[in-house]
Amino acid sequence: MDEPSQAPAQTRWKLAARIGWAALIVATLYVCYFSHLGTLGFIGPDEPRYAWVAREMVESHDWVTPRLYGKPWFEKPVLYYWGAALCFELFGVNEAAARLPSALSALLATLSLAWLAWRVYGGETARWLLVLLPTTVGMIGFSHAATMDMPFTGMLTVALVAAAVVLGFARPAAESPSSPDQTATVKGLLATPWSALIAFGVFLGAAVLAKGPAAIVLCGGAVLLWALFTRGWRDAFRLLHPVAIAAFCVTALPWYILCARRNPDFFRVFIIEHNFQRYLTPEFRHIQPFWFYVPILIVAASPWVPLVFARARVRFEEHLRNKPARPVAKFLWSWVLFVTLFFSLSKSKLPGYILPAVPSVIMGVALSLARALQSERFSRWIAVGSGVSLMMLGTVWAFVDSQVPGGQDIVPAPWQRQMTFVFSIGGLIVVTLAAFKRSRPAMFATLLTFLSLTANGESALVRLDPVFSSRHAVQDALFWSREGFVIERACAYKLPRGPRYGLSFYLHREVRECASTEPLGSVFTTAQEVADLKQQGALCPPYIVFPAAIPCAARKSQN
Repeated sequence: MDEPSQAPAQTRWKLAARIGWAALIVATLYVCYFSHLGTLGFIGPDEPRYAWVAREMVESHDWVTPRLYGKPWFEKPVLYYWGAALCFELFGVNEAAARLPSALSALLATLSLAWLAWRVYGGETARWLLVLLPTTVGMIGFSHAATMDMPFTGMLTVALVAAAVVLGFARPAAESPSSPDQTATVKGLLATPWSALIAFGVFLGAAVLAKGPAAIVLCGGAVLLWALFTRGWRDAFRLLHPVAIAAFCVTALPWYILCARRNPDFFRVFIIEHNFQRYLTPEFRHIQPFWFYVPILIVAASPWVPLVFARARVRFEEHLRNKPARPVAKFLWSWVLFVTLFFSLSKSKLPGYILPAVPSVIMGVALSLARALQSERFSRWIAVGSGVSLMMLGTVWAFVDSQVPGGQDIVPAPWQRQMTFVFSIGGLIVVTLAAFKRSRPAMFATLLTFLSLTANGESALVRLDPVFSSRHAVQDALFWSREGFVIERACAYKLPRGPRYGLSFYLHREVRECASTEPLGSVFTTAQEVADLKQQGALCPPYIVFPAAIPCAARKSQN
């Protein structure tokens, strides 16, 4: 009598677990990728310029030649511009629309890699990947940036998944070969899925449209490194199937050919200057030490860094037991290693360059967690590490926030204390659950803590918006016009590139730098220059916390 009564209860429990997982996954993807897209104005030197180019495509109806301030501009290829311009057409010209291509690219990368995890390792690993990858600092940050980094990463990740299918890795464990020799017996080129070949060519071509020939170097280098480790040279050449090459050419080449025909300087400026010279010379002044990307990758994988080290330990123990790694694991870690090594050798280093390595790192983390939860002792230490990581993030947040302009006002900012408090209490709850051998609830508590902070981060972003974005400076300038500020003639007085480019976007004109010889008029400047301008007779609005750009005007008697 007991067994029949237990069966419906187990069925209901499984159904409830599936519904709970589905709700958690959907909430995670929305909160991490699509919430607060427009809360911050454009920040830094890149976002406002890329958004300008996309807006100018819409206005000029020229979808071939990128233009900045009306002039051809070939710093980056066209994929992001197309995506942002299309979003501007659909949703209007605003920050959320400009960042939507990055959010969609992050979603695409996550779903494609989760599919691979499901095919190779099963549903448990895929589910954990779907909640771990979106909650990393790197994916949240760059999915909310109007830049090329996330579209590039998204296209490359799908190409990576397609390559895994072509190489025969995307088969369940029972069917997966354990050595290159076995892989080579899968009927060669004729057995390769046509859809995977087409997808590999199309998305590799899209990656070239996102950021240039670096996509070919990264993909080819990672495959060759994998072949070197596994002696799978014959398998590697499957990716050169004519179908894949044709799909790549049809996707990538038309825009490059059209743009080069219309703009004779395109090849020199984009290929030579912004690819070869950027990589081989320090001309662009983004100089960093060789080990720069090690801490950057650790930060990008936060708060799941303890799981990265746990994965390394698990693999070491498997090696001691002579248990070979799955071919797909070798392929993914070859990808991470080559991407990190390639950009570490570059003379020009920016944090976003390492982003394509993050999804593959978290794939290994998700696998490690799914396996570790089957061992109470090992999973408990992973949970403890995650809890300690949360508390450390709370400490780091409190320190960094106290150093950021706008983090403090006349009264200590309440949102700062709230976020530090949530980090600390969440970490303490996770450690307590782990101590009582509740590893799975501890991991969910870690995830929910990070999600709640991300979902409720709007108050912090609103306070920081005027500090980093020029959006509010334009509103202040309109108000300050009663004191003689002429916004149409205002120039930038010793203003950094980021705020100046932001002003140019929001004013819909290029804001030039003030000439040293011209008399004082209407200017945008920084807090450091306000005292000097006041000595010259300028009027500047009073602030408690200084914004990114401050409108100052000569006294009316001087105009």
